[in-house]
Amino acid sequence: MTHRKTTVMAQRDYQRLPDDKTANLARASAAELSHFLDRFPVSKQSHVKIEIDEQDLVLPVQALVLLRNLLDELARGNEVTIVPLHAELTTQQAADILNVSRPYLIKLLERGELQFTKVGTHRRIQLKDLMAYKNVIKKRSSTAMDELVKIAQEANLGY
Repeated sequence: MTHRKTTVMAQRDYQRLPDDKTANLARASAAELSHFLDRFPVSKQSHVKIEIDEQDLVLPVQALVLLRNLLDELARGNEVTIVPLHAELTTQQAADILNVSRPYLIKLLERGELQFTKVGTHRRIQLKDLMAYKNVIKKRSSTAMDELVKIAQEANLGY
């Protein structure tokens, strides 16, 4: 199997938030696709055949799951970009995903909190490593919030 290197577009010209009409269509389509997937679980089939304009289209069932997830995000009004997990991101792209400044991300890299490689003088972060880090941070945040709620409840602050 040949892997092609996929680069993430730095320009955001082609990305737009979905308008209300698109979001509503995506919501209805995601619901229909969810209903379909409930009737035909992924574990029971490897592919599905769909007829479009008298042409058969054979898709892996996992592609339908991905499409449903994409439609669900569009329905919520979110911008969607598909990037392979093995993709290498620039520090700016990684900072954007974490919703932090690029200088802050550089500090994380220098402290060794996030793995990176260097291409010449440029740092690159693999998306899979970035997402693993993001999940760790999310768990830490959730744990801290739970602890704050517990303290507030013990102090009878009305939470």
